[in-house]
Amino acid sequence: MATRCTCPASLAVFALIAALLIAFYTAGSSVTCSVVSLTVVTVLVSLWLWSLRRRNGGTDRRVCVLVLGDIGRSPRMQYHALSLSKHGYNVTFVGFLDTKPHQDVLREEKIRIVPIIEVKGVRVGPKILTYVTKVILQCLQLLHVLLKMETQSHILMQNPPGLPSIAVAWLVCVLRGSRFVIDWHNYGYTIMALSHGQTHPLVRLAKWYEHFFGPLATHNLCVTNAMKVDLQNNWGIKATTLYDRPASIFRETPLKLQHELFMRLAKAYPQFQSKESEEVEVEKTVFSVCDLAGDTVTLRTERPALLLSSTSWTEDEDFSVLLTALEEYEGFIEGGASLPSLVCVITGKGPQKEHYRKLIDSLHLEHVKICTPWLEAEDYPVLLGSADLGVCLHKSSSGLDLPMKVVDMFGCCLPVCAIHFNCLHELVKHGENGLIFRDSRELAEQLKSLLSEFPGSGGRLGVFRRNLRASRGQRWDDNWDHNVLPLISAP
Repeated sequence: MATRCTCPASLAVFALIAALLIAFYTAGSSVTCSVVSLTVVTVLVSLWLWSLRRRNGGTDRRVCVLVLGDIGRSPRMQYHALSLSKHGYNVTFVGFLDTKPHQDVLREEKIRIVPIIEVKGVRVGPKILTYVTKVILQCLQLLHVLLKMETQSHILMQNPPGLPSIAVAWLVCVLRGSRFVIDWHNYGYTIMALSHGQTHPLVRLAKWYEHFFGPLATHNLCVTNAMKVDLQNNWGIKATTLYDRPASIFRETPLKLQHELFMRLAKAYPQFQSKESEEVEVEKTVFSVCDLAGDTVTLRTERPALLLSSTSWTEDEDFSVLLTALEEYEGFIEGGASLPSLVCVITGKGPQKEHYRKLIDSLHLEHVKICTPWLEAEDYPVLLGSADLGVCLHKSSSGLDLPMKVVDMFGCCLPVCAIHFNCLHELVKHGENGLIFRDSRELAEQLKSLLSEFPGSGGRLGVFRRNLRASRGQRWDDNWDHNVLPLISAP
């Protein structure tokens, strides 16, 4: 713990200052009083700043990880926290605590979560008043939390969201002598432009804000080489590319774990339930059969294909593309094509989920079943490792970031169909580990092509999976140790 001034010492200092003030005011002379008052204020401010910047033997081993969002839905920042803790750093993890973080984060003794709340601002009057008051209240909350904690060697924060956290974190680093690191996942103003348009005053203000405060960081990380080049050329920021890499929890799931997850999901979602009558000492789901006597699990030969997508249900992902493609896939089967039925699982939480659930409920599909569960952090990688094909509809608002969901899918050796945008080729190699599509018709044709020999492993789907197994690259830990640890541990 940081050393603090003892209460008697503090009282003595203030008593001395008060005595001096009384003495000089009693003596008269307005000029003298003004000078003394200014001197006292200067001394008090200096003492306050000195107390903020006090360091001890543990300061260099303390890092604050900050995300102005839900910690449970910020996997990259959770990985940062875990990597720091593995190297002996004490991590203060600041963010919203709406959903449960991964168990590894909760169990790690060197990680302390400090929850903050999402303030709403004034609910009456024009929208601009609501937005301004929300930013002011969020500033005050962040200042309180960051100044209250012990002095940190670094503040590592995610952007976006960066308004107002970039400015607040930078100010705290100046006051406390900490180093400021921004991990650029995207540009916040480009996300705002999706709903307000490029010319909206708030979007232009947000762009200026990021351009002004972004270069003030000590170090910068980013998620693609395309973003690295853009930051250098257009922002004057020198960044280190830290590609998202799958954590060790993302891998192909053994059959027994697959069956156990399917059984749990079947209790809540009929799409996983077997329609056959139950047999003694046999457990069945629509995908798997478990012989309880021999404790053996097999996949059913007539099972549907398991199609998986995950989303935050935001405007940069148009799920009508997938729904239209599924309708076309249904049409292929009704037209006589030899294709498997589909169970399409779309996981995640977000603002547009209810909108799309209503669209899903309006569909009348016989051979395609869709469900939209929210999975615990421990179940998500198990489901990814059990799926047959992944679909990604993430369209980068800036054209410079990559979808982490695809990284996790590749960690599970799960081939992917992903919608096209500018730098996607840095991750998805068309015809090698997946396919890239531009519209719903192209996606439907890809589903038809990849699943034409299902459940056999001889078709293109099997080739992609074998390619992913053969090209397993760096995992997160090695990647982080090589790119980030030297920045954090530098004197």
